[in-house]
Amino acid sequence: MEKNSLGFGAMLLGCAVKSIYPTAKLGGGLVNDLGFYYDFEFSVPVKTEDLKKIEDEIKRLSKRPEVSTTEKSRSEAVKLFDKVGEPYLVELVGKGKTNVVKLGNTSMILNFEIGDKAPIVQLTQITGAYWKGDAKNKMLTRIYGVAFKTKEELATWNEVQEEIKRRDHNKIGRELEYFATDPLIGQGLPLLLPKGAKIIKTLQRFVEDTEQKWGYDQVFTPDFSKSDLFKASGHWKHYKDGMFVIGDERLDDEVFALRPMTCPFHIAIYKTQLRSYRDLPIRYSETAKQYRNENSGEMHGLTRVRQYTLSDGHVFCRPDQVQEVFDECLQLVEFFAKSLGIADKIWYRFSKWDPNNREKYIDNKTAWEQSESEIRKVLVRNNLKFTEAADEAAFYGPKIDIQARNVHGKEDTLFTVQLDFALASRYDISYIDENGSKQTPFIIHRGSVGAYERLFAFLIEHFAGSLPVWLSPVQAVVMGISNKQDDYVATVHKQLLKSNIRAERDIRAEKVGYKIREHSKKKVPFQIVVGDKEREDNTISVRTREGQDLGVMSLDQFIARTDFYTPTE
Repeated sequence: MEKNSLGFGAMLLGCAVKSIYPTAKLGGGLVNDLGFYYDFEFSVPVKTEDLKKIEDEIKRLSKRPEVSTTEKSRSEAVKLFDKVGEPYLVELVGKGKTNVVKLGNTSMILNFEIGDKAPIVQLTQITGAYWKGDAKNKMLTRIYGVAFKTKEELATWNEVQEEIKRRDHNKIGRELEYFATDPLIGQGLPLLLPKGAKIIKTLQRFVEDTEQKWGYDQVFTPDFSKSDLFKASGHWKHYKDGMFVIGDERLDDEVFALRPMTCPFHIAIYKTQLRSYRDLPIRYSETAKQYRNENSGEMHGLTRVRQYTLSDGHVFCRPDQVQEVFDECLQLVEFFAKSLGIADKIWYRFSKWDPNNREKYIDNKTAWEQSESEIRKVLVRNNLKFTEAADEAAFYGPKIDIQARNVHGKEDTLFTVQLDFALASRYDISYIDENGSKQTPFIIHRGSVGAYERLFAFLIEHFAGSLPVWLSPVQAVVMGISNKQDDYVATVHKQLLKSNIRAERDIRAEKVGYKIREHSKKKVPFQIVVGDKEREDNTISVRTREGQDLGVMSLDQFIARTDFYTPTE
């Protein structure tokens, strides 16, 4: 979608709304890579079913778009919008000159170029949105849309949207009974159902076992602590608004908070002993619940939640070990990405501080320059293609974010490796060097697979629900051609369970073809069908969820498949 087409589309939307609803107030809009939206204050309720009427009016206006643009001073623009009764546009007028576009009887601010030909517009969604994103302001109606130069481009876009619907984890995850939500529990607090819990637990075991092989020691720390812990690190200053606080500082001597990160806890474990330079690097990992008080409007399925489970880890190392440890952390991330089948979907982002935003970051220019130099060396030495993003670092140091796009095209962070030059000093941790002197270690924060919930959502979308065999909550289902084989079905099912294969049996009085189709829709990798001949020969007949007939084989041959137990590249 071209920016000019989207901008023109947003303008046509505003004009169409004013044509149908003359008393509506224009609230301004935005164009981005995914389309456009425009906000309105309506005097009458406008719902999804009204979008078709607005689209028709856009088509009518498109046939004769008598567009004129005028550059006005701030005072002229304010006077114009005040005269035509557009209070929100009055607020949006900038300090300098303002471009005003007029189509018919409607005038609005112009922040884009108008093309020669009106685009083809399709409206996609209607939601509520607070004016300027502030919950203290009035709730407006936001209408989303897309715009293209040709019908063919729009048709292609609609095909992509159908594919998005087919892969949307929020839809698939509920249909496959992976997770659910309950309004009595609240937004951003999904319930993992038995199948979803099985997938997460399988992932966790794989990650924890792998981390142990890479030299990490598993630890276990509390889900909350006194606020003093977070004040010492600086998290209280930088993250308090996003934390769940237990108690009131004005009334209680001891105020607690649910943890939004585990680093202060792992630092506390490091402090339990005197450390020598020979002990470093020291690696701690934890499958940790963390809590962040996200805005309700930002909640979505499993990708943005208020409680999440992180594959968290911290490495305490000497300055001369930073490069080696960073390499190791990136290699671990790459191993997991390959194991999960998503290595071709990720890229690297070098997230740096913004020296003009001193309130957000620790104000130590030298430390920032040195640590960013260390990370850049790692990226260049490993020949990694990366983008750079200012003002995306943690407050205590720069980081490498491993990014991917979800099915909606939004960029998400799946894995992170951070270099911390500050927290060790704030908590006064040290090690004794070869000369017997105290030295301050570096801390490298890393999430080997990031948040399990977000990763789970990404995998559902990436595989359209057909998860790899080793991750599938039900790996095989056993069924008979008729109920006469129920005893053999039970025998096969029992043997599969003993072999650590997640299996179910289906002895319902339904036709076997119906059962096969149903379990294929449920994304079960293998359907095992047995009849009298299989029972007599002590064999099984196997089909895949894709409909491939693997033929007749012995149960031992089936159990010997390696994809039941470990990832395969």
